[in-house]
Formats: sequence, C-alpha cells, structure tokens
Amino acid sequence: MDAPCSCTCSAQYSASGSNCCEKGITGKAVCIVAAKVSGKWFKNSTGTNHTDMEQDEQKEIDEKLSDGETIKSHSSIYYEEYSVTAGKSKDNQTIKMICPEKTDDFSDYISLDDRKNKQQISLSDDGVVISERLAKLLDVSDGDTITLKDSSGKSMNLKIADITEMYTGHFVFTSPAYYETFSSQEFSTNAYLIKLFDSSFDHANQVASEFMKLDGIAGIVQNTTMINQINIIVKSLNKIMWVLILVAVLLGVVILYNLTNINVSERIRELSTIKVLGFFDKEVTLYIYRETIILTLIGILTGFLTGDWLYKYIITVVPPDEVMFNPALSLRAFAVPFVLISLITLILGFVINRRLRNVDMLDALKSVS
Repeated sequence: MDAPCSCTCSAQYSASGSNCCEKGITGKAVCIVAAKVSGKWFKNSTGTNHTDMEQDEQKEIDEKLSDGETIKSHSSIYYEEYSVTAGKSKDNQTIKMICPEKTDDFSDYISLDDRKNKQQISLSDDGVVISERLAKLLDVSDGDTITLKDSSGKSMNLKIADITEMYTGHFVFTSPAYYETFSSQEFSTNAYLIKLFDSSFDHANQVASEFMKLDGIAGIVQNTTMINQINIIVKSLNKIMWVLILVAVLLGVVILYNLTNINVSERIRELSTIKVLGFFDKEVTLYIYRETIILTLIGILTGFLTGDWLYKYIITVVPPDEVMFNPALSLRAFAVPFVLISLITLILGFVINRRLRNVDMLDALKSVS
C-alpha cells in the first residue's frame, strides 16, 4: 500500500480534520486546507456560523497556495465531518465528506477504485461514494441508503452509488450536484486539496506549520499518527507471521521425517522382500514414500483452507474500526508454502532413498516382525 502523508488545515473559527487513507490518495503528499472563502458562510464543529475572513487573510492563503517550489497543485473542495453509529460495539464513527468543486481533476488527488474489478470510480450526481471499511461496518452495498448526522445533529439520507477501496479512515465522496440534493444547501467551497512536491512526512509537517502561521487558518489535523499506528500493527503482524512460518517449516520437517522413519521401520521386512524380488531402489522408495506424498498434498490442501479462514478472521478482529486490511490473498501467499513443503518432501525423499539402499536385506528378513 502507498503511504502518502496528508494533513488538514481548518479555517479560522472552524474545526476540520481528515485522515486520508493509504489506498485512494495518489503517491504524493496531500493536504486538505479548510478556509473561509470570501462571500460565504460555513459552520464549525459546534454548529456556530461565522462571518467571512478578511480579504487580506484570503490573500495570504492564496499566496501560500501559489508557492511553486513547495505546492505542486491544489483544488477547491467542500469539507465537512459527519457521524454515524456503527460497528460491533456500536461506537460513534467520524466520517469525512469531501466534495470537489471540479470533478474532472479529482483523481489527481484522490484515486477512487473498485477493489474487486480494479475499475476507476467517478463521482456521480445520483449518489455518494463511500469507503469500503465504512460499508462493511454499516453492512450496506451499492444502491442502499445510509443516514448520517452533521455537527448540528441534522440527519441526512445519502444513496450509495459506489464503494471505493480505502484502508484508513471513513470517507464519503460526492459531486456538488448531489451534495445540494441531500443537504438542501447551496454548494460552496471551504477547503483545498493540496499536492506537494516532497511527499515525506517531515516536509508535510513543515508545510502544515507554515499554514498554521496564517491568520486565515484555525487548525491542522494530520494523519501521520494513524499511518504510524497502521505501520506498527502491520510490522508486528509481519514479525508474528515470519515466526509462524519458521515454526511451520520446522514442524513440517520433524513430522515428515518421523512419520517416514516409523513407516520404514515397521515395514522393513516387506521392503526387503520386494527388494529381493528384483525391485529397483527408486521403486522401493516410491513404494513407501508414495503414501508420504499423498499425506503431504492432503496437508497442504487442508492448510490452505484453514489458513484462508484464519487470515479472514485476523483481518476482521485485529484492525480498529477506522482501518481495513486487504482481504484478498495474493498468489504468493499460496505459492511460498507450497514450494517450501514440496522442497522438504523432496529432500526427505532422497534421505529415505539413501537409507533404503543401505538396508541389510538379510538381517531385515531374519528380524521378527
């Protein structure tokens, strides 16, 4: 997953925030800068209306946005936070709504894609696009209607047009036309999507600090904490998985070797007899080792089925409500263990073949079964 940095700068008297997900934001640093636009009214998180910022404050923001050395591009949007009760614990979930003024260049900042068919999603005038994690928490799909509350407690019904692949945070994306439909308000911008040349976290923090010095900016919320938390979880899970893989390989070696040795020891007279009858060494080895190969294939198939179920259980239980892990397993997840176990089985086959070649048939036939 990409890990771009993003931040949210809210306007004077306004409290806005955003956690841009790792999947969905293009591989550049993106900020959401919320500001009071001249000639418009907007609400803060407490629902209080405030008048427009001074023209010189807007000019300062415009000059900062025109910094060609730091800011690659920017686009005007309307940003607002909604809430809904969802999840197993019925917790209050914060949802970030983004409505771009221009939908044609929106994909340059935020990429909306369908995880299943890999098709790009466009904003529709007939409904909203919501993040996949939110859709799972609400147990909804395309065509369903969800009810969200704004900061003043007003409920709004939103029809779902598409569900986008997104792994961090809860998001709702809509076009200006549909925003006016469900909110019954005239569309106006109060924020900017900003793409930075330098996408590093340190540089994004520096840019955020520079915006905070402007009088027209009230506050900044960055998603670096969320991304760091996700990275910690992923790294911890990776370490656990490597330990489990190592234990599984060692366990596979011990089990296969012991089972084959026991099988050979219990049937040594039978093996010696068929060897005396003229069977070649390879035929004698396959006579006994064929069973091991069949059991190994059954074990691999069982492991794939149980592993797939365990993986789906882990990605459902481990991540918090705001985070989603990719539920799709790659071919590598199946190919690596298959190759490892097959290699172990092959090596043990040569070991058993060497042992059977050196068997003293006379002593074996004299032994009491």
